[in-house]
Amino acid sequence: MTIGISIALILSSLLMVLLVLLHKGKGGGLSDLFGGGFSSSFGGSSVVERNLDRLTIITGVVWFVCIIALGLLLKP
Repeated sequence: MTIGISIALILSSLLMVLLVLLHKGKGGGLSDLFGGGFSSSFGGSSVVERNLDRLTIITGVVWFVCIIALGLLLKP
């Protein structure tokens, strides 16, 4: 059980990093430095942005549940 939750935690962590990096930058800063030109060339649809937001939130909830479950399972 612990190994399965650990694998789910690793996968959700990697997916979370990917999803956060896919978000369009809201202004100056590191998001413009790394992906400003790339994201502006595609022009992004509002439906795509909303779905990306939903997927990011769902992945965050899965990540949080995995953290709590591992904490409860590994508690001495």
